[in-house]
Amino acid sequence: MSTITNYEKEVVNQAQTRRATTEFINIVNDLWYDKSIELVLFRNPLVDKRASEVLNLINYAGEFVAKPISINDALAIAKAIQSIDLPPSKLDIGKLAYESHLNEHVSDDKVDFVKEKLKDATQASEIQPKDVVLYGFGRIGRLLARELSSKMGKGSQLRLRAVVTRGEITESVLEKRASLLSIDSVHGEFLGTVQVDVENKALIINGTTVYMISAKGPEEIDYTSYGINDALIIDNTGAFRDKEALSRHLKAKGAAKVLLTAPGKGVPNIVHGVNHLENNPDTIDIFSAASCTTNAITPVLKVMEDNFGIKKGHLETIHAYTNDQNLVDNMHSKYRRGRAAALNMVITETGAGKAVSKALPALAGKLTSNAIRVPVPNGSLAILNLQLNQETTAEAVNAILKQFALEGDLVEQIQFSLKNELVSSDIVGTTAPSIFDSKATIADGDTVVLYIWYDNEYGYSHQVMRLAKHIAKVRRYTYY
Repeated sequence: MSTITNYEKEVVNQAQTRRATTEFINIVNDLWYDKSIELVLFRNPLVDKRASEVLNLINYAGEFVAKPISINDALAIAKAIQSIDLPPSKLDIGKLAYESHLNEHVSDDKVDFVKEKLKDATQASEIQPKDVVLYGFGRIGRLLARELSSKMGKGSQLRLRAVVTRGEITESVLEKRASLLSIDSVHGEFLGTVQVDVENKALIINGTTVYMISAKGPEEIDYTSYGINDALIIDNTGAFRDKEALSRHLKAKGAAKVLLTAPGKGVPNIVHGVNHLENNPDTIDIFSAASCTTNAITPVLKVMEDNFGIKKGHLETIHAYTNDQNLVDNMHSKYRRGRAAALNMVITETGAGKAVSKALPALAGKLTSNAIRVPVPNGSLAILNLQLNQETTAEAVNAILKQFALEGDLVEQIQFSLKNELVSSDIVGTTAPSIFDSKATIADGDTVVLYIWYDNEYGYSHQVMRLAKHIAKVRRYTYY
């Protein structure tokens, strides 16, 4: 009889939990679309999430901070945020819930607690929206288009205004571009609407017009004729890699800044969270967001260098195959990359070991690197074999990296995984560029081996977005 009674209570509790989750989701979406206030849970997005996704994130949050964080905690804080006057901002409700558990004097009414924690928000400077043009519409370009459109809110930050490609913009081309944006074999369906405007040679994404512009070269475009001014040009073609070539973008009317989504020569290579504050967008016009691998390893390497010191190390990247490999065996400028990408593990080179030193000069000459392309379309792994300046243990290394994943300047960059059986498909769709696999850490005296997963498309795209907001000076008030 007691078993039946307990089950009935579980059913009631489950229904109450779902009801609270639905109310929480409604508040999250209202705050975003009405006030441009974005709530996240330990940096995990909450806007447009399903109840099951939210509850899984709540469970992760409780395990991550070892506190009994519940959906009711999140709901109470969300209601408090909704009740006070705040500017456009990005607030980590997981961190707020964690801090409320640390403070035994916080009552069920969280308004005063939230007001105190967010008191600096009222001093946030007003931001002006920035027009964005995507130069190229490949894997990264389309992911950026998805994120720029879905995270537009009230349009107070980055505004996607145009996409530049080669070739004539016909109805057929527009339809194909729309289809590739709407449905992706790796990242699934775009949770928005994409329509074709043949007359204006544009895509209507979530109800806003994005012009499709054809150009043979950057300098020939007049963006102002499309109503686009002072724009940030995000070049994801890979065709222009040095300062001279990238400067061609600045000759176009209506262009103001350039961001390259690849390693660049003669321009600052930025890993957001590590060295972005060292490069002032008031005095610099061209930036590089470095590579996906550099963004994955540099945050973790910074933590290790700052806390243990690194004598030397080797990076081995187990990387998903990419468009520059052949689908089947065929001629290629490089022998191994000519072999069928989906059938072979392919040894190749990576410049990530040297590229790290551009963001962390202390590591110059200390890292060697290599890469193996493997038969998965997305989701990669970096293995760092490091010799440190001091002896340590796996527990000590994990504790330090967990601390930096919870608070500090790298909370957007490092996600601390607690999963026992993490595999590459698990990390697809993760916004952090570095997913630290805490269960895989190996330590032996002064030598450690660290495993860092990364979504080489989605996680990197979010780093590009973070850097774009810094360059465009539209970074909202954040509480992490």
